[in-house]
Amino acid sequence: MTALLVAALLYLLTAVFIWRYPDTPSPSRWLPLPALIAHGVVLGMMILHHGSITLGLSEALSLFMWQSALLLWALCWRDKLQALGIGIYPAAALGALIAALDPTPPVMSDPLDWKTRLHVVLSLMSAGLLTLAAVNAVLLAIQDRWLHRLHFPRFARALPPLQTMEDVLFRLIGIGFALLSATLLSGLWFVRDWMAQHLAHKTILSITAWLIFGILLWGRARHGWRGRTAIRWALAGYAVLFLAYFGSKMILEEILGKHWG
Repeated sequence: MTALLVAALLYLLTAVFIWRYPDTPSPSRWLPLPALIAHGVVLGMMILHHGSITLGLSEALSLFMWQSALLLWALCWRDKLQALGIGIYPAAALGALIAALDPTPPVMSDPLDWKTRLHVVLSLMSAGLLTLAAVNAVLLAIQDRWLHRLHFPRFARALPPLQTMEDVLFRLIGIGFALLSATLLSGLWFVRDWMAQHLAHKTILSITAWLIFGILLWGRARHGWRGRTAIRWALAGYAVLFLAYFGSKMILEEILGKHWG
């Protein structure tokens, strides 16, 4: 698990570098790469076992944060989004530490078919993009507060203009919403008994999050929602989505002793 500890340290160093040197983006693009590789390889070894998956709460949190950091790293090559690393990379470091300190014992199960694999990939991609959107919304709220107080710290230089941040927010939510829609539809392929598989509460919360993001996108297109209204809706949708997976998973594993991916 040493690799996970090293990855956590590199994530934190990247976040500190972005904070201290907001006008020097190049090192912040390369510094997290070895952390992402090490984190991803070790997680793969912990989760995948001969076609089956062991995905306990620790691994799920770690994977959730890793793929959000990976998406951010990839997006930074096109857009000036390094500032999101202030929130994403420390979260990825925490995820690496959780996986290293509290691993789930391997559970052998039947290999997953291609439909289930597709559902897992879509779920991770939608969650990753919507995590970035949530971090974007938090930074947008901070920017808005700075603007009203006429106070701009040095870190503010690392952030794109307010309008650009809003455009990025809705771009992330739009793509994440499409992937979340595909995730919900693909989930119908392998659901046999909602209650027996303990999926009813997770599905209801996921659909609620989907509705919140859908209303936000409709409000943006129809009424031009922006600013604090957009921030509140975005964060509410993400909170429900986070609860759908991790809140339900925690109850099932820690209280009921059940497992699902």
